[in-house]
Amino acid sequence: LPIGPDEKCEVPMDRAYPVCAEKVEFLRTRWQSDPCYAFYGVDGTTCSILTYLSQIEDFCPPRLGRNHSALPWHQKPHSYTEKVQTHHFHSIDGAAVNFIRSRVERMSKRWIQAALRMRQSSNKTVLLYPGALAGSVGQRFEALVERGGPLGELVQWADLSACLTILGHNLTFSTSQQQLHRLAPLSYSFLPLTYDLIYTDYHGLAHLQGAMGLAFLHYQCRFRILDSFGTEPAFNSGSYAHSHGYKTLWGSWGLQPLQYMTMFPHTPDNSFLGFVSEETARDEAREEELEPDTYRKDRIAVVYGKQDYMWQGKSEYVQVISEELETHATVYQPPGLASNLPSFIKNHGLLTQEHFLRLLRRAKVFVGLGFPYEGPAPIEAIALGCVFLQPRFDPPHSSDNNDFYKGKPTTRQISSQHPYVEKFIGKPHVWTVDVTNKTDVREAVRAILRTEPFTPREFTCEGMLERVRSYIAHQNFCSKSVPTWPPESTLRVRLGPLGQSCVSVCRRSSLVCEPALFPNLNSPAAFARLGIGCSSMEQEVNHLFPSYSPWGRQCGLQQEPLLFSCAGSDHSYRRLCPCRAHLPGQVALCPDCL
Repeated sequence: LPIGPDEKCEVPMDRAYPVCAEKVEFLRTRWQSDPCYAFYGVDGTTCSILTYLSQIEDFCPPRLGRNHSALPWHQKPHSYTEKVQTHHFHSIDGAAVNFIRSRVERMSKRWIQAALRMRQSSNKTVLLYPGALAGSVGQRFEALVERGGPLGELVQWADLSACLTILGHNLTFSTSQQQLHRLAPLSYSFLPLTYDLIYTDYHGLAHLQGAMGLAFLHYQCRFRILDSFGTEPAFNSGSYAHSHGYKTLWGSWGLQPLQYMTMFPHTPDNSFLGFVSEETARDEAREEELEPDTYRKDRIAVVYGKQDYMWQGKSEYVQVISEELETHATVYQPPGLASNLPSFIKNHGLLTQEHFLRLLRRAKVFVGLGFPYEGPAPIEAIALGCVFLQPRFDPPHSSDNNDFYKGKPTTRQISSQHPYVEKFIGKPHVWTVDVTNKTDVREAVRAILRTEPFTPREFTCEGMLERVRSYIAHQNFCSKSVPTWPPESTLRVRLGPLGQSCVSVCRRSSLVCEPALFPNLNSPAAFARLGIGCSSMEQEVNHLFPSYSPWGRQCGLQQEPLLFSCAGSDHSYRRLCPCRAHLPGQVALCPDCL
């Protein structure tokens, strides 16, 4: 129904949507902070806010009823010859789940091969609940998938389900919000939670809270949150975020920061889950080409951008590339509408994943347009022998200057479309250029010679199995004791310069910041061992502590363990940083962590 100017709307009280009132209050004062709210019809009225929060964000109940997805599927471990190949998503249908199922089946052979070299974990019962695929949000996600929308999250869910199955765990997969009331216990039911671990996302957290009531707090240590872009500690603690200007629509759940699991190792404050590059598909590819008459091997560029809007303002950049290489695209083309792409582009429309990989296999260059940010496709392109050419961002994109990152619980400075491949892979596989400088672009394209395929170990089946197995075996967020993994013997203490985060401080020493080791240096003795003479020693709730301020020689200790932060930085403090070494090609694990 349309919203009339005189319509009266009351904020509903619904246990299934526990944060609805809070989100309404937030948008009443902040709806003009981002033009996207007005784009979706928010005009400051309660009715428009409720419509937005029910139809777009799914934080409030729908006003005209709600559809639910079907019953969950149950995956029990079988022998290695059956695992993964017989993933059955019983009674669940739709483009998103079909994508997950297809990917798992397509990569089954490689998962099984990796399993033969991997010790099985102790058997656990695990619930996978991707909240983004549930309810009305799930319906909108389905529609986006069919029009070339984001697939990165689906890649992660597919690979996580395969990984957990291979490791021998009992899986239940559900996209039904209604089913949560049966799968998760309410506080007054006196029934224990039957799952050792629950993997979900931000939408799923809200659904679980509504389904579990007070039991949510009791069992939240078992949650693992798939969070593509990461959540820094300053945004994670609700009271701290509210009082220090870090409150956003996301975050504020008060979980252990390592319970958030990211697509790439953005910040070591979160656990890096990752995914698997589908480079193995080339072993199964047919030799013939999609269109034999139009392809010239080694002289093809494929542009990364499946929707029209991603190409806006990039015509000159792409034209320079097209002067050197035959340039192809896979842009969704709505029926009956004329294409807005330049005439020199050969557009295939949306391709299946198999056909897309086959196209990449013939290409020399995979061209980034600047968006989407930090997706899995560049990793797979590099693994298939493409060179990834991407825009440099100057100034870097962040929540301060970019609508996409605005409101996300991170202060990261994004220096390019894909910072991971820029920093961890680099030339000759990745070229990051100023796309407004035609000379730079042309020289980069001409400098790209034959490059061998490359896949970091952390994006192989073996690497992901190794990582997830270690997390399940060693991460225990239900214990109140000081973490013992990674072991204290891996600690390398560094005192950073003013204004630098521990992420940067450790990286300068070719190390990585390890937040689980913060308790081992949060003491006066740690400062003394570094020869720092403290005139005062304060204990404070501050995401920058432990740290040292040279003005007055003040030393600060962390009072709230949830705020131990690798990412925090301030020009008034020198951070005391817990660094450690990492395995080659596996930044999440140290040599003594396996």
